[in-house]
Amino acid sequence: MVKIIDGCFEATSHTSIICDFSPPRSGDPGSVEQSQIDVDFISVAYNPGKSVRTNSAMLAAAIKQKGRETVFTLATRDMNKLAVQSQMLGAQILGLQNVVVVKGDPFGKNDRSLVRPVNDYQPTELISSISDMNKGQDFKGGKLETPTDFCVGAVVDLGNPIEDEVKLAVRKIKSGAEFLITQPVFNVDHVARYRESYGYHSDRPGTHPVYFGLQILEKDGVLFSSVPESLKDELEKGRPGLDIALELYENFQAARLNNVYLMPPIKRGGARDYKAVKDFLQKANRI
Repeated sequence: MVKIIDGCFEATSHTSIICDFSPPRSGDPGSVEQSQIDVDFISVAYNPGKSVRTNSAMLAAAIKQKGRETVFTLATRDMNKLAVQSQMLGAQILGLQNVVVVKGDPFGKNDRSLVRPVNDYQPTELISSISDMNKGQDFKGGKLETPTDFCVGAVVDLGNPIEDEVKLAVRKIKSGAEFLITQPVFNVDHVARYRESYGYHSDRPGTHPVYFGLQILEKDGVLFSSVPESLKDELEKGRPGLDIALELYENFQAARLNNVYLMPPIKRGGARDYKAVKDFLQKANRI
């Protein structure tokens, strides 16, 4: 299996693309076929929509058996320390090496009558904990029979105040994150400000890959982050989301953003449009 740090642009000198993939609300093995997308890595999301879905690590292992490199996502919201570290050992047995740590969306009032958050870890703490497992130590200070070998990633949102996100990114990297993924980027100028600020705050600027989020928009679809009103207007007037995504990709290439986190359109109800991803990839290869 290829680690993110070995498959990124910095290691290969080729554009590297991770595609977001939503686990199904079933245990149907046939759902794995949707993941046959020609990208460098398939990233399996963690219970999107706070709904019951296939476990991200188990699905990532099933996709890996089909010949795709994978990443699985792990949220701190739902498991205590014992459960999390046991899951990580299970992921290692399944041959997985890439994991992205997130907090997980908070449960709303209606959710809390049915399910309780755990949050034994904050994301930065879990990243540090996995780093300790890579050194052969569990959360109790006990010695693992075999150290794990995970490449850990973390998430930042350039739509938030840049200074705050940079400080958070620095903490995550110092805790052991080896790569970062951003929420969708619609203005590459935000990236320039992030890079400048990161270089100021970090003692190791530019030493880790960052995958910049690129979402294929859809009119009336679900959005990962705030979208500029100008793009919303273009969608309302009938401009295809695929066309907008290709223009954004050109901007990425011009700004040398060579690691891309590609997000398919999300329809109301949560269904992903993976055909749009395949159409995007076919046309992006000509750019």
